[in-house]
Amino acid sequence: MQRKFKTRLAADIGGTFTDVAAFDEKTSKLLLGKSLSTPHKLVDGISDGVDKAKTQYADASLFLHGSTVAINTMLERTGSKTALLITEGFRDIYEIGRINRPDAYNLFFRKHIPLVERALCLEVKERITAEGEIYLPLDEQGVHALCDKMIEERVESVAILLFHCYKNPAHEERVKKIVLERMPKAFVTASHELSQEYREFERCSTVVANAYIGPKVSDYVAEINDHIHTEGFKGSFLIVQSTGGLYESQQAQEQCIRMLESGPAAGVVGAQALCRELGILNAVAFDMGGTTAKAGVIYEGEILTTSAALIGGYNQALPVQIPMVDVFEVGTGGGSIAKVDESGSLTVGPKSAGAQPGPACYGQGGEYATVTDANLVLGRLATDRFLGGEMQLDIKAAEKAIQKNVGKPLGLKTLQAADGILRIATTTMSYAVKGVSTERGLDAASFPLIAYGGAGPLHATAIAREIGMSKVIIPKGPGHFCAFGMLHSDLRYDFVKTWFTKLSDVSFSDLKKVFNELVKQGKASLAASGIKPSKVTLGFAADMRYVGQEHPVTVDLHPDVLKKGDRQAIKNQFDAVHQRRYGTCAPQEAGEIVSLRATVCGVMKKPQLEKIPKGSSKPPKTALNGQRLVYFSELKSSVPTQTYNREHLKAGNKIDGPALIEEYASITVVQPGDRLRVDDYGNLIIDIQGSFA
Repeated sequence: MQRKFKTRLAADIGGTFTDVAAFDEKTSKLLLGKSLSTPHKLVDGISDGVDKAKTQYADASLFLHGSTVAINTMLERTGSKTALLITEGFRDIYEIGRINRPDAYNLFFRKHIPLVERALCLEVKERITAEGEIYLPLDEQGVHALCDKMIEERVESVAILLFHCYKNPAHEERVKKIVLERMPKAFVTASHELSQEYREFERCSTVVANAYIGPKVSDYVAEINDHIHTEGFKGSFLIVQSTGGLYESQQAQEQCIRMLESGPAAGVVGAQALCRELGILNAVAFDMGGTTAKAGVIYEGEILTTSAALIGGYNQALPVQIPMVDVFEVGTGGGSIAKVDESGSLTVGPKSAGAQPGPACYGQGGEYATVTDANLVLGRLATDRFLGGEMQLDIKAAEKAIQKNVGKPLGLKTLQAADGILRIATTTMSYAVKGVSTERGLDAASFPLIAYGGAGPLHATAIAREIGMSKVIIPKGPGHFCAFGMLHSDLRYDFVKTWFTKLSDVSFSDLKKVFNELVKQGKASLAASGIKPSKVTLGFAADMRYVGQEHPVTVDLHPDVLKKGDRQAIKNQFDAVHQRRYGTCAPQEAGEIVSLRATVCGVMKKPQLEKIPKGSSKPPKTALNGQRLVYFSELKSSVPTQTYNREHLKAGNKIDGPALIEEYASITVVQPGDRLRVDDYGNLIIDIQGSFA
């Protein structure tokens, strides 16, 4: 029986702020709330946001949630004590990795640090062949002996990686059963439950990461589940995956790794929804919050995704082999700490002041200079209008922190030091945009920049200038945009199966059988969710490479191409993807399929974007709410700058820079020479100086 949704509630927890968006389908009204994150009990921040949105859990039939708890647990190394059970003879595979040395001339280079110490990498006597046949039976007594050791070592989580289990999971299933019998309180996860692909190191890293973050993330999700139901919630609790799709909270407690990039992914989903409404095919989605800045890409109307990601940066990364939105992240946000290092250079981030104590200007005891402090000192923020006036900012504390930590060490005046902080931050954040565009073979300068997050609109025009982009779009409610994006997410299940076959030898009937098997799993998962979507859509893709290559690219396969068995069309598409990604292709070389992918989506009803009242080109008098001195780098001085209340702007209004557009959870900076117009939906469209006649 299909549920009649009354209200959909979405909550996004960031390192500094927690954002809440509630959509009432009857009235089409969108309610927003924002509060400081509460690190010691994150659910309190959600409840504060729900209260500020003037709604309640009991009114919602669907609660959607995204969080940084999974990625932060991994990056901050605050997970559980974990052991790895691995096929005999391969205990060092996790530490050896791919033997990458990105910086060949760095004498101080350090490779990735495993999440499991070598003493807890324990060998299991067994072997399954690459064809899935049992070559050496499982030594069950040996597994019991390993359980004795793990109990003695007080292991909390267990990761299981046995060779070629993606072909035949029998040994992994049996080992997991034994471990759970002996260690019923442990978090136990097997690699075949997360990935059905080859590449033992990547699968090993993935299952270890899932086990490492498992107890903390599982307890966190369970805590939220208990809290919202205690508060009267009767509906479905869904978590945003790293793909931007949704899955059940119960599944999230077991496959925690799938929610690594849940918050950023939701923002890109929101950007895609905006692009569809505005008729835009290509765009860069840029999200800057209090702790980090992230970027993703919408290309030809679709979100660019990846089948694996490196967590922690390329140099010392740990790979995770799950589908996710292709997001590039840098440690620069509003709370990023600015300091002068040992060499006398100014650095910004990645360390953040977080929500507690926060930037110095928050007045909560913070003593370090941050990006937010710099924005306040430069006049971009007002002391009495932050979060709609709910939070007063202390400019003297900001000036003191900047002068002490940056100005004095560098011999700069406070304004110069603050400007330097923003310029360093802008350059760093531009790397995130380039990381998902230029480095993927796309011309970032030809794409509009959709900027959101509490701090995104403050820096968007500066980043666009840095890269040479001509247009910036600031959506309505940018400070809540990731939560808004969750309301546009669909139930999604991704399945993959390794299937080595030369394209010339492909049997399309066999290929169809594999896809049908994957789709069947997806539909079963969809049915188990208990939610009946408005429709079900299917997506098919193949990981392909040239014969003799090592690494593949993912190629979308249109159903018509599969139906016709058109090998040449598949090869042409593969060549095109390879050309875009690497700047070269080899049409004359033979191609092969490595893995097959199927995506099953349960499409949810989406909230419609509301149009705002029309006005003339001149903003109404009620929109102009003041003027203050703002420092701009290109002018090398502070100039009188008009400030506008975004709520009072009408469709068709135009504003020439310099100007500040203020709203509850964000401020948009219009640089000198830029031109802003308000579209029919209340989005701010900014043309960057030099991009118009």
